Amino acid sequence: MQSNKHFLLFFLLLITSIDFLYAQEDQIVTLPIKAVTDSITAPLFPPPILKDSTIRDSTITDSLNKKPALLLDKITYKAKDYVKLSQKDQKIYLYNEAEIHYQDTELKAGVIIMDYIKNEVYAGRLKDSLGNYSQTPFFKQGTNEVIPDSIRFNFDTQKALIWNSRTEQQAAAGSLGSDAMKVYADITKKENDSVYFLSEGKLTTSADTINPDYYIRVRKAKFVPKKKVIAGYSNLYIADVPTPVALPFAYFPLTVGRSAGVMMPTFGSDPDTGYFLQDLGYYIPIGEIADLTINGSYYTNGSYGIRTQSVYAKRYKYRGNVNFRYENQINSQRGFSDYSNSTSYNIQISHSQDTKASPNSRFSASVNLGSSNYYRNSLQQQNLPNTQNNTLSSSISYSKTFPAYPSVNMSLSATHSQNTNTDAVNLTLPTLQASMERIFPFAKRDGIKKGIIQNINFQYDLNARNSVVTDSENFSLADSKIGARHKIPISTNFKVAKFFSVSLGGSYEDVWTLDTFDKRFDSTTEKVVIDTIPGFDRFNKYNFSASVGTTVYGTFNFGEDKKIQAIRHVMRPSLSYGYAPSFEQFYDEFNTGKTDVDGNPIIDQFTRFEGTLFGKPSLGKSNNLSFSLANTLEAKVTDKDSTATEAKKIPILSNFNISTGYNFESDSLKISPLSVNGGTNILDNKMSINFSAGLDPYAIDNNNRRINTFNIDNGGSLFRLTRANVNVSYSIDSKAFEKNDTDEEEEEPDPFDYVASSGGRTDDLFGQGDDFNSPRNREDDENKGEDVDNPIFGTKIPWNFRFAYSASYANTARQNEFSSHSLMFSGDIELSPRWKIGGSSGYDFKNQGFTLTQLRFERDLKSFTMRFNWTPFGQYKRWYFFIGIKSSILKDLKWENRSQRVR
Repeated sequence: MQSNKHFLLFFLLLITSIDFLYAQEDQIVTLPIKAVTDSITAPLFPPPILKDSTIRDSTITDSLNKKPALLLDKITYKAKDYVKLSQKDQKIYLYNEAEIHYQDTELKAGVIIMDYIKNEVYAGRLKDSLGNYSQTPFFKQGTNEVIPDSIRFNFDTQKALIWNSRTEQQAAAGSLGSDAMKVYADITKKENDSVYFLSEGKLTTSADTINPDYYIRVRKAKFVPKKKVIAGYSNLYIADVPTPVALPFAYFPLTVGRSAGVMMPTFGSDPDTGYFLQDLGYYIPIGEIADLTINGSYYTNGSYGIRTQSVYAKRYKYRGNVNFRYENQINSQRGFSDYSNSTSYNIQISHSQDTKASPNSRFSASVNLGSSNYYRNSLQQQNLPNTQNNTLSSSISYSKTFPAYPSVNMSLSATHSQNTNTDAVNLTLPTLQASMERIFPFAKRDGIKKGIIQNINFQYDLNARNSVVTDSENFSLADSKIGARHKIPISTNFKVAKFFSVSLGGSYEDVWTLDTFDKRFDSTTEKVVIDTIPGFDRFNKYNFSASVGTTVYGTFNFGEDKKIQAIRHVMRPSLSYGYAPSFEQFYDEFNTGKTDVDGNPIIDQFTRFEGTLFGKPSLGKSNNLSFSLANTLEAKVTDKDSTATEAKKIPILSNFNISTGYNFESDSLKISPLSVNGGTNILDNKMSINFSAGLDPYAIDNNNRRINTFNIDNGGSLFRLTRANVNVSYSIDSKAFEKNDTDEEEEEPDPFDYVASSGGRTDDLFGQGDDFNSPRNREDDENKGEDVDNPIFGTKIPWNFRFAYSASYANTARQNEFSSHSLMFSGDIELSPRWKIGGSSGYDFKNQGFTLTQLRFERDLKSFTMRFNWTPFGQYKRWYFFIGIKSSILKDLKWENRSQRVR
């Protein structure tokens, strides 16, 4: 019996040895399927293992395991130096570049220990003889990635303990910039696939993952990847120094995609309005194509403001935004003499349709209307540049094309123009325009048209509208003017002597109106009274025209060995004649109530269509001859590039036009003033110059009235300068002095990219307004200084400079003065990748004073941005200071301050 026991023991040992030998033949191991409980005790590393014990392949099957299977797939593993299976410890040891893969779980580390009985792994780093660590573990499950110092993971329960973990959570989809939240924790417990518990954690968006320049320290937190972090007591650390900014609890959204949520306000103080909460709001996504942002601002003196913005977009279809802003502003305190309460508003709508959406119809809108004083009195700093704009304009239009022959283009539009200085408002509600394509009745539709007969063509145009002239305070449609104009132009053209192009034509117009006017003298009031006569009425008019023109080329060659090889002059003279009869049938006479020197009543003529929408018919024949000469001048110069095979063309004058006319029906002053205008671009198109002038051949008397005497016969020059205008603009930057050999392809814009909502100028010649909450501003900040190792530019300092000069001269009545004369300029200099200064200003030579002047200082503090804008003098004298985190995830950590506004 005793021998049987020894034999049985020997047999079991033999079976175990054979099983061990067979286990060396496969490197892909199927772990035993066994249910175990999770353990949180990290195993110890085994003693050093000799390289001669390297195991190539192993397969283990536990035939005694009768518990239900929990592992659903095979576990594969590998290592660079050795893989050892220990039957005694029931563990597998992987050393140097070790990897384990199981379903969507991936684990890489310097050392991995796998317990194939408990279905657990422990991963850690390698430590060399100098104490340096390498091959930090990398744990990935699905799309979640964690980089810890060490980790313990159970394949059955999916739970894990992670020491010194580091993970990165991308910002919301569709946001601007490469924004991401980095989450650090001393100890992390992974409860399941979607919940982690953190102990002594750090949250930051700093690009430096080793030594972040700031972080939010949380003692305990619940972390749901791509959704949220819910923490207990939290406070802000800057450069590892705690700050007073702390919260008893905190919520950090990490949602991928657009989601509703509260927008934290800016805290600050204003000497005029007191302490304030600015831009407290709520964001609401509306489906997949739109969103809505509601912001409110409150100031302790009682002022408040409301802003709403809705952005919508559908790729390859349309995009746009709707903005509404309202402010109630209180000045001083109730009961004081300087107390005032005023309200203002502004509405902006923008809509653009993709050209691919509908080839035959299009809808577009650009609306900017509101109170005339909104920009001047706004409490929002980003509205500062628009204080210099004196016009608000809007346009909404729908157009459709009916392609069947003859095709018809139709559009329905509404326009608005508002002068913020005079508060005058011009509206057209609506305007209907329709035009039919040209029809050639004596020629085949697709054939070549030759001669005067085949080129005869006509069109039909319709313009009907309702026009209102009012102001923003007394808006009313009662004074609207309604009318329509039908126009049929007929023309033909042909060649004479091969070089002269001749055009003949005429036009017929039929004008409709719903109101006409009657003039009469009221003997009671002794004034001329204008009465409105409601009802439909119409008049018609027509004219004839003819023109002849040609093109003359002149080239002056200097030789191909010269720097200036040739100069080319192109002239396009044109002579035109126009005739229109007098339409006396639409005129009547009325008594003006005045008498001449003989006591006879003065009778004047008037038409009932005077003051209507499309004007009145002409009284007296029009018989005019006009002449124009268009010129272009360009030079052919030797290219500085020695590899160029052809000379370079440089424009000297892009255009230079002269025009005048002669009136055959006039008894005096038959010659029209000479009009001159031109323009050119120089310095590689960086400078644009445009000019115009008026030259009158007639003199003026002592009462500054034109007389039928030539100016040269009156002791003056051949022409008398009556007006002149010049505009010069120049823009240059440091890139102009750098060679650019690569062309970057433009990426297709995201439909939900930020849409600017302030309106007005796009440059900064009128100053720059910073919307510190704008995602576009944050994107620009995040792109600054990224991947910069050396914070010094050296000899290459990026800069840009712009200026615009404008002067208008008037001398029609010997006033000899500049009606406007100003110079504006702006520029920016990046002293280093993180320091930028800029400014904009101008000088009004007529009023002898500086225009809106602004100095700007920007500092990129890596994770933070700091800005200081200063208007040192003038009506808008003030300074603004802002510092805040650039990341859109933590953009609510900010501080803004401003000085008192000058009134």
